[in-house]
Amino acid sequence: MRKCVRCLVPETVDTITFDDAGVCSVCRQIEFKKDKIDWEARGKQLQELIAEYKGKGLYDCVVPYSGGKDSVFQLYYIVRVLKLKPLVVRYNHWGYRPLVEQNNTSVFKQLGVDVVEFTPSWHVVRETMLESFKRRGDFCWHCHTGIYAGVMHMAVRFETPLLFWGESTAEYHSWYTFEEMEEVDEKRFNRLMNQGITADDMYEFLQGRVDRRDLWMFDYPKRKDLIRLKVRSICLGNYIEWDTKANVDLIKRELGWKGQPVEGVPPEYDYEKIECTFQGMRDYSKFVKRGYGRANHLLSIDIRNGKKTREEAEEIEYQYDGKRPASMDWFLDILKMSEDEYYETLKPHQVHPWQFDPSQVETGPVMPDFEEWDRTDNANVPLGPDKR
Repeated sequence: MRKCVRCLVPETVDTITFDDAGVCSVCRQIEFKKDKIDWEARGKQLQELIAEYKGKGLYDCVVPYSGGKDSVFQLYYIVRVLKLKPLVVRYNHWGYRPLVEQNNTSVFKQLGVDVVEFTPSWHVVRETMLESFKRRGDFCWHCHTGIYAGVMHMAVRFETPLLFWGESTAEYHSWYTFEEMEEVDEKRFNRLMNQGITADDMYEFLQGRVDRRDLWMFDYPKRKDLIRLKVRSICLGNYIEWDTKANVDLIKRELGWKGQPVEGVPPEYDYEKIECTFQGMRDYSKFVKRGYGRANHLLSIDIRNGKKTREEAEEIEYQYDGKRPASMDWFLDILKMSEDEYYETLKPHQVHPWQFDPSQVETGPVMPDFEEWDRTDNANVPLGPDKR
């Protein structure tokens, strides 16, 4: 399987291309970010944009918030640096780990912000998890669509047209470049987030197992409402030079934010994807389909930033990527699926030339908080098509 000659990114990553020198498109994008962008000018653009919206309504902006490293930094920067009054909007995907609540309580109190949280029905979430996993090999459709479309609905309902997201996707993928000033709009939602499945599609796929109105937060808001409100949904990382490790150091120092171990993630990255109980299985599913996991992603970032050599990174990748999560049985019980069914479901989604061999898999370590993860009995809650 072909990989970038600089970082560890393989050819099975969405949107990745290689130039004649064998360097991947993301490595080239980071070169552009470091050498070509006038960050002072970008900062002035940000201030001009803010001036159009500040003080015009109940809130100056909306900040989508999970409690992970990026959304915490966004909120800190918007409150403490930009001096804005945000409405924090939190989409609860039913997978938050215990530490996240502790972090959030501390962050919200210190920054003094208003917070709205919305949580879809667990029965609806479970049905969409199973359906999207079977159709796309990714059980997170409800999370991708809910976080983005649902937050946009809240912006419309609170008449707050300016939204701040985190880094540009150009940091990690080639859906967009740093030259494009990517916005988190409906085009991006359909291109990146909804897996090619609209809420209407999902309703049809579920064959009456949920009501159409149960899927409202997975529908992108009506275009006429967004135009009327003059919504701007931007990436903060297009206006300030994004540095994840520096951001993490800042929120740990200034807000006391805490990291924790995550399945498939080397300990030095204790800040990465700490918020979700499903994260280990999501990254493992990606490995089964595409031959790379979370360690590959993180180590490639460090290589691009000159913090690791390729040789060092390859050794760490081998130790962490592709390990069967210790949470796998817990996860499969939620979807009422056997391990064999799991692998069979993912087989059609494998990306050539990668070929996964389950006989070579080792199980990874149990997370320290695993016994605190939710174990609500779903045995009597229907899931999937009626098999009678």
